[in-house]
Amino acid sequence: MTLLPSGPNSGIVFRRTDISGGGRTIPATWGNVVDTMLCTTLGNADGVKIGTVEHLLSALCGAGIDNLMIEVNGPEVPVMDGSAAPFLFLFECAGIVEQEESRRYIRVLKPVSVGDGGKRATLQPGNGFTLDFEINFESTAVARQNISVDLADDFFKKEISRARTFGFLHEVEHLREAGLAKGGSLDNAVVVSGNKVINEDGLRYEDEFVRHKVLDAVGDLFLAGGSLIGHFAGICSGHAVNNKLLRALFADPDAWCYTEIDSESDQSAAIGAVWAAEAPRAAIAATA
Repeated sequence: MTLLPSGPNSGIVFRRTDISGGGRTIPATWGNVVDTMLCTTLGNADGVKIGTVEHLLSALCGAGIDNLMIEVNGPEVPVMDGSAAPFLFLFECAGIVEQEESRRYIRVLKPVSVGDGGKRATLQPGNGFTLDFEINFESTAVARQNISVDLADDFFKKEISRARTFGFLHEVEHLREAGLAKGGSLDNAVVVSGNKVINEDGLRYEDEFVRHKVLDAVGDLFLAGGSLIGHFAGICSGHAVNNKLLRALFADPDAWCYTEIDSESDQSAAIGAVWAAEAPRAAIAATA
């Protein structure tokens, strides 16, 4: 995967370098989500897809990067360690530059809610970008966890970015029998067997499970086409419900509006420190 500088107002765009000819670019927008099983997958009209985009998008949102071309020579973003932290490290190594354009936010104007069984997600008006999340699993290793997050200053980097994706051993075995999750291991996920975390190094946060769900939600919601100004509340929601929520938001023109912010003080009031990317070329060499 290679991250390339991109001009103002160009947005986040993926490009498959292993495919020749046209039709290999995929803008990172909610309307291009074509699959939400296990991860968020984007696709275009030519059938080109790129999967596992949520962790990278979460890091981009956390770093405030609006414009970037992402080249990938395969159908999936490298999973790294299952969190967003390696991507943030890459951004910091390359450098992030503020561009001479007002930054466009999506402001939530009225509550929008969607649900699917016991899973539910809501967006409502608010200041900055805040999130509440609750999960509840039968395994006592996870159990019921909840967290309230304000993505201002360095909170994402310090408290969310290192939370790894997680799964249950019996589910992983079934997925591998079906030819899926072949690259999954204890190096890139927290694995729970019964009521025990089997990773030798344990957890990075006491409530790492719910923090990773927040990480996923931040990435999925960044597919709005920019950072949100509002409050998200999720109850056991995943990629499918998160995308369904964005579709419901944009289906109602009275529920949102664009807001441009250009001064540093106004930016801080809206969502904390924000930036735009026009950094030197940087690359990750990793197996997806």
